Amino acid sequence: MNGFENFQGEQPDHFPAGMIQVVDPSPLNWLFVLYNTMEEPIRSDPDGHIVPSLATEASWFNPHTLEVQLRKGVTFHDGAPFTAKNVKESFDELQRWTAPHPPGTWLNFDKGAKCKVLDDYTVHFTFPSPDGLAIGKMRAFHIGNQLFWSQLGFGYARNGSGEGHW
Repeated sequence: MNGFENFQGEQPDHFPAGMIQVVDPSPLNWLFVLYNTMEEPIRSDPDGHIVPSLATEASWFNPHTLEVQLRKGVTFHDGAPFTAKNVKESFDELQRWTAPHPPGTWLNFDKGAKCKVLDDYTVHFTFPSPDGLAIGKMRAFHIGNQLFWSQLGFGYARNGSGEGHW
């Protein structure tokens, strides 16, 4: 079986466009969908070491400011180019939420944190106080494109926010 047969083993004539069939009853299945459809600036390897993903480098500019260099040549699923503007938009959207990370508030950036675009591939994250976990928090900082935030993502079109609609 290739996963598209019905219970009698028959292939459907067509497949629904844009539909995800959830077959995992786990209450955490949203995490697996999220981590397989969105990307983060930083990931971790199987040994738990931090590795770049959408970022190529992250370094402390000063004790309150993390500078992140972004990968060039990346495109979203709809063909839109990935730039620092997408990072800022994603950051600003998540900062609006009371609880952007249901698995734990330790993943949230301080409410006073800011993201500033320096050029197409460089951003500064400024924190009200030094945040030693900031680079690790980038592992749970999901970057969506403009289409995602304006129409698709987490119930935005329906609810005006993604809060609590993971």
